[in-house]
Amino acid sequence: MHLVTIGLLVTMLVLPSAVQAQDAAAERRPGVPARPLPDEPVILDSAEYGQIRVSVVTRDLEHPWGLAFLPGGDWLVTERVGRLRRIRADGTLEPTPIGNVPAVHAEGIAGLLDVAIHPDFARNRFVYLTYSKPVGDSTTVALARGRLDGQALIGVEDLIVVDPPGSGGSRLAFGPDGMLYMTVGGAFGMNRPRAQDPNDLLGKVLRLRDDGTAPDDNPFADRANHRPEVYSLGHRNQLGIAFHPDTGQIWASEHAPQGGDEVNVIEPGKNYGWPVVTYSREYSGDRISSVPSTEGMELPAILWVPSIGPSGLTFYDGDRFPDWRGNLFAGSLRFGTMPRTGHLERIVLNEEGEELRREWLLQELRQRIRDVRQGPDGLLYVLTDADDGAILRIEPVDGKRAR
Repeated sequence: MHLVTIGLLVTMLVLPSAVQAQDAAAERRPGVPARPLPDEPVILDSAEYGQIRVSVVTRDLEHPWGLAFLPGGDWLVTERVGRLRRIRADGTLEPTPIGNVPAVHAEGIAGLLDVAIHPDFARNRFVYLTYSKPVGDSTTVALARGRLDGQALIGVEDLIVVDPPGSGGSRLAFGPDGMLYMTVGGAFGMNRPRAQDPNDLLGKVLRLRDDGTAPDDNPFADRANHRPEVYSLGHRNQLGIAFHPDTGQIWASEHAPQGGDEVNVIEPGKNYGWPVVTYSREYSGDRISSVPSTEGMELPAILWVPSIGPSGLTFYDGDRFPDWRGNLFAGSLRFGTMPRTGHLERIVLNEEGEELRREWLLQELRQRIRDVRQGPDGLLYVLTDADDGAILRIEPVDGKRAR
């Protein structure tokens, strides 16, 4: 038997919870000490814009994971431990969490994950949450929906529950077509082969109506032994999702074990290869696959070797940073599995969506960046993943724009 195959079989016997623990354990390794966030705004340099101002909007968040902007200026933020928090427009954190959030399994990297609001939220008040749902002695990825009524959700119901159970990351976004797109990660350990099974939701991007059902025009809607919710397959653990402001195409970032992190342009019915083809290696250093590409499986649009742990993804299309318009921003948890090397990565693309160059931002702060979003005000906001996590705002420094 080929040595690569032996390595794959051995790794498939590792429990998914043990694989998730690798991420948390790396942050406890000795190295550069953690640096507290500054009390006052700081001025940092950027390669192609000049100086930017970074300030803390809100503190005292425990491992924040997802962010949504409400009409009127308030924000919703998920905390991985199982709390949904409301932040007022002035940055004040409501002391009491929002009630009636589903019970979550919060351990390692599992817990309350992403949050999104309905495009017609002002009328129907729908809030969507992805989370790690306890199922007997196991846990699985689930999608829930409820109506926000003051400081509580009402009528909460599960719309999607991954079965057989499988625990991993998940992101949510409503697309230009009005459909809800959901990533389902967790195709690691013994669950790796499930990413290639079209009759399984794990390791997929899903396309859903707002009630969680599958649209009739989904790529596998009429095929036997295929889940109709599946939009694309062959993914490992996708922790970022964004829509290109000009083309409307969905882009998703994906974690590999070591090396081989990706951003993929997601097309209906396409297979993105995991674990058959990948540039990544095991945590032990062994190769996962002997081939990085093959016919019938899509190549990534963006590749990281070493890994950056991409989490959160957004295209910038505002007017506060005109030179950044059309750039893709990806949060980074750490670089090359080294602790406290997280940053915000800016990727410049050409008109065809092909990568031209990259820049690291915020690396001086030594934070794990869990999510990045463009706000209604045209500024960028990031979540730091820590016991004392925060929301940071990035804005231009007047008169300091590079030319």
